[in-house]
Amino acid sequence: MDEKDRQIIAALQAHGRLTNQELSQKVNLSPSPCLRRLRMLEDAGIIRGYAAIVDETAYGLPITAFVRVRLERHSEAAVGEFERKVRDIDAILDCYMMTGDDDYLLRVLVSSLQDYELFVRQRLHQIGGIAAIETSFAYGTVKRRTVFPRLD
Repeated sequence: MDEKDRQIIAALQAHGRLTNQELSQKVNLSPSPCLRRLRMLEDAGIIRGYAAIVDETAYGLPITAFVRVRLERHSEAAVGEFERKVRDIDAILDCYMMTGDDDYLLRVLVSSLQDYELFVRQRLHQIGGIAAIETSFAYGTVKRRTVFPRLD
């Protein structure tokens, strides 16, 4: 991947609905080579898809919870079971494996505190092998980017 590919990616991250003509103008390429590069990035799995960025509150999911999870055991089976079950829970948008005291950090969207309580009781507590769950609620967003930083 070269700098021109990174320019294409940055332009699409900022404005995912650009036409090939608009994209080629933004990255200073003619349309055919631009489209060829775009297809290669898609075929290689570097560009994995396209999505709309939606306001969570307007959609009806105003509560963002960051949930730290610590497992009782770290066997391959326990970790595999936890990760499989997390992938099936729609309210969990992101799940990161972490260093430090906690094993995972989840980003969860819910409609209310009552909905969060149900999420914990009916979804998280149903996953075996969890030793501890700690939650922090976001009460504002200072910065959220969809465009990766430049590589220099």
